[in-house]
Amino acid sequence: MRRKKGYGGIIFLSVLLAMIGGGIYLYTSDAFERDVPDIRIENSGFWNGRDPLKVSIEDRSGIVEYKITLRSGTVQTVLAEGKDAAPEHAKQFELAVPARTIGLKTDAITLEVEARDASRWNFFAGNRAVKTVTLNIDARRPKVSIISNSYKITKGGSALVVFEAEDENLKDLYIETSFGKRFKAEPFYAENYYIALIAWPVTAENFRAHVIATDVAGNDAKTYIPLHLQEKQYRESNIELSDRFLEGKVADLAQMFGAPANADKIERFRFVNETLREKNEALIHEITSKVDDAQIDHFDQTPFYPLRNGKVVASFGDHRLYYYQGKKVSESYHLGLDLASVKMGKIKIQNPADVVFSEENGIYGNMPILAHGLGLYTLYGHCSSVNVAQGEHVEAGAHIANTGMTGYAMGDHLHFGVLVQGVEVRPEEWMDEQWIRLNVKDVIQDAKKVIDRRK
Repeated sequence: MRRKKGYGGIIFLSVLLAMIGGGIYLYTSDAFERDVPDIRIENSGFWNGRDPLKVSIEDRSGIVEYKITLRSGTVQTVLAEGKDAAPEHAKQFELAVPARTIGLKTDAITLEVEARDASRWNFFAGNRAVKTVTLNIDARRPKVSIISNSYKITKGGSALVVFEAEDENLKDLYIETSFGKRFKAEPFYAENYYIALIAWPVTAENFRAHVIATDVAGNDAKTYIPLHLQEKQYRESNIELSDRFLEGKVADLAQMFGAPANADKIERFRFVNETLREKNEALIHEITSKVDDAQIDHFDQTPFYPLRNGKVVASFGDHRLYYYQGKKVSESYHLGLDLASVKMGKIKIQNPADVVFSEENGIYGNMPILAHGLGLYTLYGHCSSVNVAQGEHVEAGAHIANTGMTGYAMGDHLHFGVLVQGVEVRPEEWMDEQWIRLNVKDVIQDAKKVIDRRK
């Protein structure tokens, strides 16, 4: 009798353990997973009636049944449905729905997605999910028109454009160029009007620009900016490197900024002229690419003459080819205007500005950068001393720095740079009163006259 009672306890324990094990299996096995399918409908709350509707369904046990239905007023259309003998873990849909096939005559449509997974949960019925979104219909493209712009743009130079862009659901607005750069526009003067400075880099062979406007429904508009293109040939200089130069300033800069210890003199030169230059210019481009969102009503700039009686000692846009013992070893572009007068000459500004950088920057040495608004910046390189700090606002006439030889400079001078949204442009234009009047002031005044007539 005792043996039977012992056997009974073992059997009971075995059954209990089996039930516990079965319960654990049910709760941990993918075959009995309890998560409903994950349904995602890519949308902004709007639809233009043309672009594909994008839907994805995922589940770890697989999708065995799905149905996607679109409802527009009294019209109901099944866009996709299916039952799979071999269930997939994920399904991606791009559903092209021509508006004419569903009679889009309402202000909104409803998209419903149903899905069942391959789980054996719910007595082998699986888990079900339903997701519904309502999309407002907006099939109208943004309205974009050019109001006023500079007549021409010179290779290496800049231009101004004022335009109208209107859409109650406007999402993105920018100026797209043929060389891949996007320029940002700022609000101008009145509602729905915008202004932007744009630039043609000296290294880009061609120039073409369009205003691009897109709304949240995916509608877009593209308008060409009618600028006359003026080609300009820039100097190409062949420079023979001397051992004295390579073992002097170049070696000092290479050691200061981390060139490989075992580098020879040509490798050190390439490090300074290419690697260090690229790093320094990347910082400059990052700083000068910022544009405010504040409305612009005026942009009154006077000609920039940073150095009194300054003589041009190196031109903007020079393409410099460097040789050593007759073999080309490197190249670079000179993207500023070098001016020299007296040693440690005073650098004064003619326009008020905000100081956005005032530190050392590799080959540019001590280098304040000033922001003048509308994405226009000026840069002052190789300074021996700097009298302004980042965050300061300086007025016209301020003595901001003194010329010097810091960085990659062989003699005391000022490297004067002008940038438009991170693109170096010809300083000569912004030093020319007539150019500023024709390409900036007159464009703004003409635009205001047009806008005033429309009010």
